[in-house]
Parts: sequence; structure tokens; C-alpha cells
Amino acid sequence: MRQFQTAAALALVLSLTGLAGCETIPSLHLDPLATSGRDGSAPALDYPAVMHIAAAARSSGDYGNAINLYRHAATMDTANPEPLIALGDTLLDMGKTDEAIVNYNAALKLNPQAPTALRGLAKAYLRTGRPDLASSPLAVAYQGTPNDPKLLLLIGVADDFIVQHADAQDRYQQGLQLAPGDRALSLDLALSLALSEKFDQAIATLRPITYGPGSTPQERQTLALIYGLKGDEKSARELARRDLDAASVDHNLAFYDSLRRLSPDARSRAILSASAATRPQS
Repeated sequence: MRQFQTAAALALVLSLTGLAGCETIPSLHLDPLATSGRDGSAPALDYPAVMHIAAAARSSGDYGNAINLYRHAATMDTANPEPLIALGDTLLDMGKTDEAIVNYNAALKLNPQAPTALRGLAKAYLRTGRPDLASSPLAVAYQGTPNDPKLLLLIGVADDFIVQHADAQDRYQQGLQLAPGDRALSLDLALSLALSEKFDQAIATLRPITYGPGSTPQERQTLALIYGLKGDEKSARELARRDLDAASVDHNLAFYDSLRRLSPDARSRAILSASAATRPQS
């Protein structure tokens, strides 16, 4: 049976991984330095072509080629922040958070208002467990794009990190008004409600998604966590068993029990710390 990390690790930060997504493009393999024909007969690839091929490499998981191509694109159009932002997103995919931050900041030197660079930088800071550093790019981004659901999700996550759960829930709800049915917003709203001990509301928010078509292990195990925090061991076990072996189920149920014994603030810190501990390291 498939093994997954503890349900506590399937929390707010993991839902951020979908925010820097890219268009699905057929996989290609390319020598990133071979931007013209080896025999000189083919014309050099222009900037849009290099960016397109870089996106294809990233989409297929060929991060090494994607990075080299984005760096090459950055030298082709030095005033354009786009390749630096894409480079930051790729490095973030790889768990190279510090390098991603460097590239997002370089992009922001070219365009201080670039919304994708601001979101990327904030997300990178959140992945390092530094919501204080994320607040500045989030505030700038909000001034320019206050109705961006992805941005509202990030602001909500930052609020949850500093135990401002009511503010976080307002942001998630605002995002859901703009993007009804958004699964990431619903997931983080449910977890935030659980962190503020609004268990029935949290379950009502996440249960239709978890028991609907296309549910993911992250969604199922987050709901198991919420049932566990409420003290509903039967429902928590039922959901946990859908993705975990027996030993992992028992481990998670014991973990839920230990979380219930903590104060709400300590419980929030423990869950968010577990999430941070399982993020990819550079």
C-alpha cells in the first residue's frame, strides 16, 4: 500500500505547491546551449522559442535544462523579469528556496510591481517559515491585484502562520467568492477552521471535496487530521486507511491524540512545524 507522510505534514504549506504551476507542454529534450544548428544551417532560436522550450523542460521535470534555458533567456532580454520569475518558480519546485529568492528579487529590481514575482517571493519566504518576511511582498502585491485568489490564499496562509486564524479565514472566503470551488482555498480554509477549533465547520467545508470525484491523498489525510483533532477516531481511521498502511494509521491516530492535548496555539505551531519539517530542502 502507498505510504504518505503524516497527516500533519499535509497542511497549509503543501497546498502552496500548486501556486507556481505552469502550462502543460509536451516533453522535449534539448541541449540548452544548442540554440542554433550545429552546422550553422539553422537560425538561432528567438526569445519566445527559448522560453517555450524551457517551460516544456520544466513541465516534464527536466529542471536542469529548464534552469539553463531560463538563464539563457534572461541574457537575451535583460530588461524582462519573466525568465527570472520562471527561474525562481523552477528552483522553488526543486526545493532550492534560497536560490529562488535571489531570482525573484532580481526580477523585482526590473519590475517592483510584478505580481508573479511578488507571489513567488512571498511563497518562498513562507516555505522557510518566515511569514514576517512574506508580509512585505504580499502587501505590495495586494495593492496591485487585490482580487487575485492565489494571492488571497497566500495572505491567508501567512495569517495562519502567525495564528491570526480569523483573518486567514476571511481571506480564504474572499478568495472563494472570486473562485468558487477552488480546492486549494477550500483545503486551507478547512484546516484554518480546525486550527481555531471550529471542527464541524472545517469538516463541512472539506468533506464534500474529500468524498467527491478526484479527491487527493492530501485532501483525505487533511480531513483525517481534522477528524482526529475533533476526537472522532472512527472517521479519522476510516480516511487514513484509504492511503496508509496499518502501522502508519496507528501512528497518525496517536499523533492526533497528542495534538488534542495541546493548547490551540501550541497545536497550531506543532502542525505548521510538521509541515515545515517535510518541505523539500535545498
